[in-house]
Amino acid sequence: MYHIRKATINDAETIRELAIETWGDAYSAILAREQLDYMLAGIYSLDNLSAQIKNNTQTYLLLVEDDEPVAFAAYSPREENAEIYKLHKLYCLPKTQGKGYGRILINEVADQVRKAGKHTLDLNVNRHNKAKNFYEKMGFTVIYEEDIPIGPYFMNDYVMRKEL
Repeated sequence: MYHIRKATINDAETIRELAIETWGDAYSAILAREQLDYMLAGIYSLDNLSAQIKNNTQTYLLLVEDDEPVAFAAYSPREENAEIYKLHKLYCLPKTQGKGYGRILINEVADQVRKAGKHTLDLNVNRHNKAKNFYEKMGFTVIYEEDIPIGPYFMNDYVMRKEL
């Protein structure tokens, strides 16, 4: 049995721990260890997560299975265009993959975007990430490519979009 709840500042450490557990599985085949560690330390520092939650710059959802958080998503309006929302993060523990939790979280985010009166959801996915196929099955299509600098590294991404 599972439920989804909005994360609070008290969940920042839980989100960080989930990211640590999922990133190796998601990225070890496509990113060098140094890049993976650098990005994980920056994106998922407790200070960054706490500030995002406290300042409501990203809304985090936790999927909890039998009282254990096992997946999360984060989304917000795009900074440059508030008519479009962006799914910033979507990660499920490897042991839960295949249970449909990624689909469930995307659908919950889509519902929240529609409740906000908006109808477009974007996301970024690494051009070599197998998750691209999952996003396509969920109705997202590639709209362009972008390379985003993060310190000495780049995220080489597709930007994908779904009309809701």
